[in-house]
Amino acid sequence: MSVFEVFVSAIFVNNVVLSQNLGQCPYVGCSKEKGVAIGMGSAVIFVTVMATMFTWMAQKYLLDPFELGYLQTLAFILIIAALVQFVEMFLKKFIPTLYTALGVYLPLITTNCAVLGVALLNVQNDYNFIESVVYGITGGLGFLVAIFLFAAVREQTEFFLFTPHMGALCYTRLTDVEQEQNGLYFYDRTRKFSDDVYDRIRTVNRICAAIEM
Repeated sequence: MSVFEVFVSAIFVNNVVLSQNLGQCPYVGCSKEKGVAIGMGSAVIFVTVMATMFTWMAQKYLLDPFELGYLQTLAFILIIAALVQFVEMFLKKFIPTLYTALGVYLPLITTNCAVLGVALLNVQNDYNFIESVVYGITGGLGFLVAIFLFAAVREQTEFFLFTPHMGALCYTRLTDVEQEQNGLYFYDRTRKFSDDVYDRIRTVNRICAAIEM
C-alpha cells in the first residue's frame, strides 16, 4: 500500500472512530464544543504520532529480536502512558484552560483504544517506519475530523433546541383509526383523558407564536 493510499484510507475510509469504532469515550465526552474537540483531537494526533514511532521501534528492535511478542500490548500501553503524561504536564503548564476543559478524558488517552489500535494495526499490516508514521498522523487526523464534525452538529443541535425563535409542528389525528392508536379520542370519538388535559391543550394552541409569518 502506497503512502497516499494509507493517507486516504485512514481518514476517509477506515476512520478509527466512524469505521472501526475506536476511541468512543473521548469522542462522545469531548465533543460538546468545537474548541474542546479540536484540543482533544490535537492531543490525540500528537500522542498517536509519537506512539507510532516509539512502538514501531520497540517492536522492530526489542520485541521481535528477543521474541517478546507476548509483551506487545503491555509495552505499547506503557509507551502511550508516558507520552500522555508528557502531554498532560505540557497542557497543565502552558494551556490550563484546555487542560481543565479536557478533564478526565486527557489521562484516559492512555487507554484510548484508538491510539493503541493504530499502533497495533501498524504491526499487523507490516508497515515500514514511514508508512507507520503516516498512518499515525492520518489516524489522528481521522479522529480529529470525526470529533470536530460531531461537535459542530452538537453545538447546532443545542442552539436549535434552546433558542426561543425556533418552533415545530407535530401532526396527529384527533381520533384513533384502525392503523394508528395515537389520537386524542378513541375510535368511537369518546374522550381518552380528563377534561383538564383537553383544557391545557386548548390553552397551549391559543398561545401566539413568537414570530408569526
